[in-house]
Amino acid sequence: MKNTCDLHDKFGEVLEIIPFGLRSYGSRSAFSGPVETVKCFEDNSRIRELAQTAGNGRVLVVDAGASLRYAVMGDMIAGNYSRNGWAGVIIWGAVRDVTELAKLDLGIMALGNIMRPSIRCSEGQTGVPIRIGEARISKNAFLVADEDGVIVFPESVAYPI
Repeated sequence: MKNTCDLHDKFGEVLEIIPFGLRSYGSRSAFSGPVETVKCFEDNSRIRELAQTAGNGRVLVVDAGASLRYAVMGDMIAGNYSRNGWAGVIIWGAVRDVTELAKLDLGIMALGNIMRPSIRCSEGQTGVPIRIGEARISKNAFLVADEDGVIVFPESVAYPI
């Protein structure tokens, strides 16, 4: 996998950059893959549903409204993502069970953590365009994450293999 600094040097302004502030929680510090999106607020119903599907190396990107009041992912859901072949998860919000998350073979980045679990109201949307800071992210874009940051190749720009 190419690193985010080199990719930015080469592709610059065509990339979407997810803003700073994400913390790494999983055992994979670098990961990449095609994007699947979820938009939700303090309700992890759609995240829980997707955890049951084959990941095929995809990366879930969740716009959880930057809420740090409720964790939208914990060790059980993240464990399903790991077992089902997802490369990673980016959450613009909070996670929980951080000690267990660190043991999973999964890239996990989030704004923060809190012990309070998500509300479940069967709300949220999957596969919709989302915004995280200034970054516009859509399903089937290609995401690359490492210690230096997170960049997204829009669907219209081919990721250099």
